[in-house]
Order: sequence, then C-alpha cells, then structure tokens
Amino acid sequence: MQKARPLLIAVIAMGVLIVLVTTVVIVKLVKDVVTAPASVTLTTTMLHQPAGSHIVTITSAGGRLGVLLNGGGPDRILFVDPDTGRVAGQIMLGQ
Repeated sequence: MQKARPLLIAVIAMGVLIVLVTTVVIVKLVKDVVTAPASVTLTTTMLHQPAGSHIVTITSAGGRLGVLLNGGGPDRILFVDPDTGRVAGQIMLGQ
C-alpha cells in the first residue's frame, strides 16, 4: 500500500489541476461572450456628390467600401476607406 500512495497523490493533484484549468477556461469564455466592446467609434462621412445623387448599394471591396451611386451625373462607384471616410478612388462610365 505504501508504494501506491505517491501515485494516488499524483492522480489527485492532476485531477484538481484539470478541474481548475477547466474552470478558468470556462470563466474566460463566458466573460468574453458577455462583455461588450469598451468603445465603438462611429463616423459620419459626407461624399459631396452632385445634387440628385443617391446611393444604390454599398458593398465590401477589399479593405474599402464600394458605394454605387446614380443620379446627378453618370453612374459611378466610389471606393471609401472605412477608417478615415475618405474617397480613395472612383469608377465612372464614360459617354
């Protein structure tokens, strides 16, 4: 019986460690799911397009937003940087 005692202590210690690590992981997962981001930054961007222009659709284009506009001139797609709100480029249909 004396030879099995160290093995019994090691098994109990590992069991306790498994329970502790599992508890820490579960608490961390629940905390990450429940907590909301500390701050969300929203910006307003004016595209400064001719009168009569309106947005048809907005879609992701790489790291930018593709904004399809019509009215107020030829149809066009503006590529807007979502971080700065600046127009990085545009595509227009020629006549």
